[in-house]
Amino acid sequence: MMTAPLLRLESLSKSFGQVTVARDLALSLGPGEALGIVGPNGAGKSSLFAMISGDLRPDAGTVWLDGRDVTGVPPHARTRAGIGRTYQVPRPFTHLTVFENVLVCAHQGAGLHGKQAWSQAMDVLERTGLADLANTAAGRLTLLQRKRLEVARALGTGPRLLLLDEVAGGLTEPEVAELVEVIRRLHADGLGIVWIEHVVHALVKTVARMICLAGGDVVADGEPVAVLADAKVRELYLGGGPESGTAEEGP
Repeated sequence: MMTAPLLRLESLSKSFGQVTVARDLALSLGPGEALGIVGPNGAGKSSLFAMISGDLRPDAGTVWLDGRDVTGVPPHARTRAGIGRTYQVPRPFTHLTVFENVLVCAHQGAGLHGKQAWSQAMDVLERTGLADLANTAAGRLTLLQRKRLEVARALGTGPRLLLLDEVAGGLTEPEVAELVEVIRRLHADGLGIVWIEHVVHALVKTVARMICLAGGDVVADGEPVAVLADAKVRELYLGGGPESGTAEEGP
């Protein structure tokens, strides 16, 4: 018996005036699969995440989660259904501690209470390497620690699908390596992951499949090294445009 996709996007379309960010987009992600997404600025990557998480309604098409049509389901209900996401700019509650930030997500996002919420929050801090900072105010964290907290807050909601939006951006190489190890462990635990990233070598070390988006279309889909070697991908994304210096091609 074939396993049903964890996530399936069917004929997804979205435009803002004359700008198309998704054009009849089709995509499927299996349970526990890790998918990387690359593409130039304006390709529709963050808009795609917003349509998956419920922050943005598509003009046409359907978003399926575990075989359920969630296209009209609001963001908080999608979170309860198993979708967790991060944002390019971390959004912690700066006046709360690291532990309290994750506890809020376990309570509000996963619907847990009392000892269950406390236990989930502590488990997430251990998995993301933040346990030693549990009592530190989020406003005092370094960028790497805030990036980890952003991942931890998403994990606190108890997702089966984790959407990572450029979590490696702005980090040093050693910091990227630390973050990659965290994400690889999460994937090894069976979590489905879709990761948008310009630090391409981080994706190559983490995902088994990659797509390139450009102009709202999927222009390549396959094994990461093959996608990055694709002539159209190199022309659109890696071949001397303004982003070629930030893409960090090498594995």
